Amino acid sequence: MITILTIIQIILAIALVVAILLQSSAAGIGALGGGGDNVDSGYHTRRGFEKTLFNATVVMSILFALLALIIFIFS
Repeated sequence: MITILTIIQIILAIALVVAILLQSSAAGIGALGGGGDNVDSGYHTRRGFEKTLFNATVVMSILFALLALIIFIFS
């Protein structure tokens, strides 16, 4: 059973990394040097695919943490 849970956790970890890398920053690269003073650099509302991807990332991270806890308890 631990082996199956570990395999699920590895797959979940890969999916979580991909989901995080697909998300783009609203500030962009220009904010790294202090050039993020334009109007778009503040808060923005997530819509469509961006909102779905964000929600999926949150759900996957919670599942990953719970699965790690379950594996820790059973081993």
